[in-house]
Amino acid sequence: MFIGLLQIELFIPESDSLKAKRFVLSSIKDRIKNKFNVSIAEVENNDKWQRATLGVAMVANEKNFVDQALNKVLNFVDDYDQVEVVDHRIEIF
Repeated sequence: MFIGLLQIELFIPESDSLKAKRFVLSSIKDRIKNKFNVSIAEVENNDKWQRATLGVAMVANEKNFVDQALNKVLNFVDDYDQVEVVDHRIEIF
């Protein structure tokens, strides 16, 4: 069994309030959950309007599968128009 963790730090340039930030994050989290079948949550920077840190977790029986899936999630977020990826980290246990 392999557990994969992806941490993505985001900048949300159009956000001018926490409500606007939550709207953008809710949209992107729902799309990721539905498309990739992973668990996702906002894990840091909860009170900042234009910053967010998302945590993504996945469990599978092949390390390569976990690595490829998390990289696809990262690419999906990177291509999302309303956010910019500032930093990311992938760990597989």
